[in-house]
Amino acid sequence: MLNTPKAILIAMLFSAGAASASPDDMNPQLRAKAQQAIDSGVKYLLSQQAANGSLLNSVGLTSLSLAAILQNPAGLGGVDKAAIDKYAKFIVSNANADGSIVERRHDETYNTAVAIVALAALKDPTYAPLIAAGQKYIANSQSNESHGVAPQDPWYGGIGYGGEKRPDMSNLYVALEAMRATAYDPNDPVWQKALIFASRMQNRSESNDQKWAGNDGGFVYAPGGNLPKMGGGTNSYGSMTAAGLYGLLLIGVEKSDPRVQAAYKWLTTNYTLDANFGTGSKSALFYFYCAFAKVMDAYGEKEFVDGRGQRRNWRNELAERLIVLQDPDGSWVNRDSNDWWENKPELVTSWSVQALEHALK
Repeated sequence: MLNTPKAILIAMLFSAGAASASPDDMNPQLRAKAQQAIDSGVKYLLSQQAANGSLLNSVGLTSLSLAAILQNPAGLGGVDKAAIDKYAKFIVSNANADGSIVERRHDETYNTAVAIVALAALKDPTYAPLIAAGQKYIANSQSNESHGVAPQDPWYGGIGYGGEKRPDMSNLYVALEAMRATAYDPNDPVWQKALIFASRMQNRSESNDQKWAGNDGGFVYAPGGNLPKMGGGTNSYGSMTAAGLYGLLLIGVEKSDPRVQAAYKWLTTNYTLDANFGTGSKSALFYFYCAFAKVMDAYGEKEFVDGRGQRRNWRNELAERLIVLQDPDGSWVNRDSNDWWENKPELVTSWSVQALEHALK
């Protein structure tokens, strides 16, 4: 069950970026290389900034990039303040009267969520009204009674890309992360309703009342199953299980809860960095890397034993993998799949930098 004091503690941990492991847990040489990779990635992102302050005129890409830059464990260093101001100015210029922050009426909830995370990371009270309006927009986007969705409906408690669009676990995790990062009221009903939806996305029949629910503990994408590109059906897969487990922790579910334990077991038992496991492909691979780094950092265990009995240090292994995959210009891109914009280095570099930042905590 959700425990309010624990939820408040988790909110503090996420917002403060508290370390889940000692810096000594990583080999100093690897840590230095990972920091160099972050710095090179930041340099690449800054080089892609357009005159209007954006990346590809996208609020989402601009916000993800800005958050990656601001969360660099080495600090802003030589980053030009004017570039940061231009990022913020572009994001703010796309704020709408309804509280959404998006350059066009498309994927409103997702864009608003990553936008308020970036604005909060600036630690400037000037943006407080926009952040509050964004929080309200996200909360009002939740599928619930106000949208004619009853608790027994599979959509209940979920959040989609915006408006009346079908909710999914991916958008819910991004929205919950934004609400935590911006210190949204932990006692608001949005959290308990989100838990109902998240529980229905997990292959755990003991806590999922949907007829299709399996029992391996992993997560699926949306009510009714996965997208065709991810294999369809209701099989659990890596990136969505990372998102689902992170969602549970963001909601404030205790680590000892059977839902958390089942998801963690599935994720670590099936662990590999070679593919988005469960999909048979490398589609959304860098999305997985980022979500995996976030949830493992939040979970707080630096090592685990996988399904083959091997002890794995996820921080070291993820850092090593991303260092190898980085291009000479500091960028990352998914050369095996262009699904969901992973052929765009502006997106994949932002995710990779954030993943490394969580690995270095």
